[in-house]
Amino acid sequence: MILEKAIHRAQEYMFAQQSLDGYWWAELEANVTLTAEFIMLHRILIHADPRNTRMGGRDREARIQQMARYLRREQRSHGGWELYFGDGGELSTTIEAYFALRLAGDSIDAEHIRMAREFILARGGVTRARVFTKLHLALFGAYPWEGIPTLPPWFMFLPSWFPFNIYTMASWARSSTVPLLVVIDKRPVSDLGIDASELFVVDASGRPDARLKNNDGTLIGSLFLTADRILKLFNRVGIVPFRQGGIEAAERWVIERQDTPGDWAGIVPAMINSIFMFHALGYRAVHPYIKRGIDALDRFCIEEGTAGGSELPAYLRLQPCISPTWDTALGMSSLLDSGVSPSDPRIKVGGDWLLTKQIFRYGDWSVFNRKGKPAGWAFEFFNDFYPDVDDTAAVIMALLSTKLDDDEYKLEACRAATLWIMSMQCRQGGWAAFDVDNTLDLWNRMPYGDLKAMIDPPTADLTGRVLEMLGYWQRAQGEKLYDDSQVKRAIRFLLSLQEPDGSWWGRWGVNYIYGTYLALTGLRSIAPFVEFDMECDQVKQAAAWLRSVQNEDGGWGETCESYKKPELRGKGSSTPSQTAWALIGLMAAGDYDSASFLSGVDFLIERQNPDGSWPEAEFTGTGFPGHFYINYHQYRNQFPLTALGRYAAYLNAHNPGVT
Repeated sequence: MILEKAIHRAQEYMFAQQSLDGYWWAELEANVTLTAEFIMLHRILIHADPRNTRMGGRDREARIQQMARYLRREQRSHGGWELYFGDGGELSTTIEAYFALRLAGDSIDAEHIRMAREFILARGGVTRARVFTKLHLALFGAYPWEGIPTLPPWFMFLPSWFPFNIYTMASWARSSTVPLLVVIDKRPVSDLGIDASELFVVDASGRPDARLKNNDGTLIGSLFLTADRILKLFNRVGIVPFRQGGIEAAERWVIERQDTPGDWAGIVPAMINSIFMFHALGYRAVHPYIKRGIDALDRFCIEEGTAGGSELPAYLRLQPCISPTWDTALGMSSLLDSGVSPSDPRIKVGGDWLLTKQIFRYGDWSVFNRKGKPAGWAFEFFNDFYPDVDDTAAVIMALLSTKLDDDEYKLEACRAATLWIMSMQCRQGGWAAFDVDNTLDLWNRMPYGDLKAMIDPPTADLTGRVLEMLGYWQRAQGEKLYDDSQVKRAIRFLLSLQEPDGSWWGRWGVNYIYGTYLALTGLRSIAPFVEFDMECDQVKQAAAWLRSVQNEDGGWGETCESYKKPELRGKGSSTPSQTAWALIGLMAAGDYDSASFLSGVDFLIERQNPDGSWPEAEFTGTGFPGHFYINYHQYRNQFPLTALGRYAAYLNAHNPGVT
C-alpha cells in the first residue's frame, strides 16, 4: 500500500504540471553564463542605438537589472559562481558573471565584485578562461582579438568531402560557429569604458599574457597553433581569399536556418551568436532577423519573485534550451509505466500534441545521410533543422504505449520516425544524437575547440535508447523494423564500450549510472528478439557495479566531476533521478528483490515530498562533459515514477495485491 500511495501522489503531481495543450515543460537550470551573455548582448545593442532600450516592447534596462539581481543572488560565499551545484566555483563562469555585473552598473569597488575578482585571480585570471569567455570580452575591447582563434570566412566553402568543413562539426558547434566566422573576421568592439585589465595575471615581463595556448600539449595541438599564427599573419597583411564571399555565405546560411518564430537550432549560444553576427554586419536591432531572435531568447527566460514596489519580477534568468518534447515523452512514459490507462484523456492529449511536432523537412543531418527521409522529433518547440535520435526514440515509445483516436496515423508516423532513426546508425554500429559518423576528433584539438565538444560520436546511452525502442515495437505491435545485422552491430558496439568494472559512460546524463541504466534497458528490451542472453557475464557485472556504488542511505548519486575524474564514477550524494536510473537498470538486469534494490525503493518513497514530487538540487543532465551541465527539473519526478511504476507492475504480475 505504501508503494501504491507513493505512485498515486507522483501521478497526481505529474498531471498537475501538464499544460492545457497537452505537453509538459519544466525548467532546464544551468550555470549563469548564458544570462551574463544576454546582458552583454543587451549592452551591445543599446550602445549601438539607445532607442533599443524598448526592443520587443520590453524595457531592456529593466531586464538587465533583473538579470543582474539574479547573478548577485547566485554568487557563492567563496566569491565565485558555480558550473554545477556544489562544485566550489568555476573560473570562466565567474569571469562572465563578473563582467556582466560591471556592464549592469556594479562598482568595481563593491564587496561582491572584489570577492569575485579575488576568486578569478587566484585561479589564474582571464588568460586561463575558455575561448568563448575571451570572445565575449573581446566584443567590448576587454580582451585582444589577437588572442581569439582565427576562423576564416572561406571556411564556408570547404566541400563536404574535405575533413574540415562545417558539417563535420557537431550540430551545436556548427550552429554556434558559422555566425562566429563573421564576428571573428569583423572583430567588432563596443567600447563602454569597461575593461577587464584587473582580471589579468601578468607574466614574468610584467605584461598580461593573452596569447593562444596549446590546450592539450600534443604535437597536433602545436600544429594547429602554428596554423592559427599563419592565418593571423595573412589577415594582418590582407591576404584572406574569398573573404567577402565567405561572409555572405555564412550570412545566408544563418538566415536560412532561422526558424519561423526566431529560434536558431533551439539553443541559446546559436541564437546569441547569430544576433552578434547580424549586428557586426550592420543590421539594426529592429530588423526582423534580430527582433525575432530577441523574442525567441525572451521566450527562453524565466522570471521570478517581485521587486519591491515594482510590477516587474525581481529576477530573470536565461535557460540554455527548452525541452517540451523531451519532457512530454518522458512524462507520458512515466505515467504509463506506473499504470495510467493508455486511453486516459490526459495521456491522449499529450500524444496528439507530440504528433503535431513531428518534423518533415530535411535538415543538416541529410548532408551525410542521403537515404533517410525526415520524420523525427526535436527537443524544443521549434527546431526544424535539428531533430535528434534521443527525442525521436523517446517519443516513439510514448506514442506506442498510448491509445489515440487516430491510431492508424500514429503508427504510420512512428514507423516513418523509426526508419529515420535506423538510417542514422553510424558505421561503428551505434547512434549519435544529431548526425551520422560525426567523429573527427581533430576538431577538439584546435585552439577553438577547448571545450572538447566539437563532435557528436555514437554513444552507449543513445544506442541503448534505440535498442529499447526497437524492442518496444515488437512487444507493442509485433513489428520488426530493422535488419538483424543492424541490431547485432549495435549490440557489439554497446558491449565494446563497457568499462572493465561493468559500467558504461553516459554522454547525456551524469554519468556512468546514466550510461549503465540505458545500456541495460536497451539490452533487456531487444534481448528476446535477437536471442541475447541477459544472464551473460556482461549484464551480471553491470548489475554488480550498480549495487557496489550504492550509498549508505540506500540511494545512488554521481558527481559531475566524474567526467574529469573517472575514479569518481558512481560516487556522489544520492539524488532521486540517479537512484531511479540505478533501479531501472537493476530491474533490466533482473534484480527486483536484492537488499540493494529494495533499499533504493525505500529511499525514493521516504524522500518523496507530500505533494508527490521529489527534491533535487544537483545537476544530473549533461550538456558538454566536463564543461556544461543541466538540472532538468522534471527528471526528479519522471524517473522515480517510472522506477516505482515498473517495480509495482512486476509485483502485481508475480505477487498480486502486495503493493
